Amino acid sequence: MGSFRGTGAKAVVFDYGKVICFPPSAENRGALLSLTGLSAEALEALERRYRGEYDRGLCDGKGYYRALLGGAGIFPDDSVLETLAETDAEGWKRLDPATVALMRDVKKAGFALGVLSNMPYDFLNWARAALPLFGELDAAVFSCEAGVIKPERRIYEILRDRLGCEFGEIVFFDDIPANVDKAAELGIRAFLWNGAAGAREALEKLGGALG
Repeated sequence: MGSFRGTGAKAVVFDYGKVICFPPSAENRGALLSLTGLSAEALEALERRYRGEYDRGLCDGKGYYRALLGGAGIFPDDSVLETLAETDAEGWKRLDPATVALMRDVKKAGFALGVLSNMPYDFLNWARAALPLFGELDAAVFSCEAGVIKPERRIYEILRDRLGCEFGEIVFFDDIPANVDKAAELGIRAFLWNGAAGAREALEKLGGALG
């Protein structure tokens, strides 16, 4: 296995949401707000409160939105919950071609390619069936299967073990500061996501020739 010259890095790992894929569109978020009847601020607060259980694999999309809306005193029928779950999932399906190209360059350069993502079963099942990129990974850790979420230490340990290397041999990109901070605390070379061009620049500074 290759390594970045002089750094000892062996693997490059990417988060999924807002890194491999684009953020949900304004239209998608608008649809969720319309379906819930909530303000953007209220929906975001409830997502922060309840999303972790969904990402841990403890409920499906309908269960997630049932709990989330119940927290706001709203109790829609199953058809609305199903539409909410489907709309939510649609928001995360637009891949960023620049990130995909970078990931493939990483793999071509001889480094292990990984994904570490807080992701619920509903979406993971779709991604494995629909995204060829997921079949190209050397290691992947998804929170729903692991039963833990970033930034909990255990999920990074699972990633390390699946890659078969040490924390210091991993380069990791994520869009959430807390996830980056925890990775860095463990010795991972962690970077806050600043687009594919920024990630490519960070890798080049580490000495990785990615073409």
